[in-house]
Amino acid sequence: MSISEAIKWLLFLALFPMSFIWLRRAWRIFIKHDYSEVALKRGEGPLNPKKWAPATGSINLVAGTIAALIILSVPVYVATGFSVFSLYKYDSWSAAIGVTLWMKIFADFIISSQAHPFEFGRKNEKTKEKQQTKGKE
Repeated sequence: MSISEAIKWLLFLALFPMSFIWLRRAWRIFIKHDYSEVALKRGEGPLNPKKWAPATGSINLVAGTIAALIILSVPVYVATGFSVFSLYKYDSWSAAIGVTLWMKIFADFIISSQAHPFEFGRKNEKTKEKQQTKGKE
């Protein structure tokens, strides 16, 4: 086995935990209504996580589904010769998961930036009260 084949296998095997984590987050957000991982910034959630839950859950659902389809398409082609979504070649599935991974990172960053707006100047009393009550919950 050459180094390039080992890297291909590592990349393919890395799809399993990525897909699992993304689909589990979507499950927690949409089914269990657990908003603890919604729009995190520096480990803290936004003041209103329910507002940002549909966007975060959708991103995780789409990214997890794409990764799961790639996980299914490669072995199906190897076993049967049937091409599922034309993702049986290394160039195709690595490009698809690369774009998916980077778009998920960018989308999560945009959502967390919007959920935690930057405030200029001194903090007013309402903001201080919100942060104090949030820490007590």
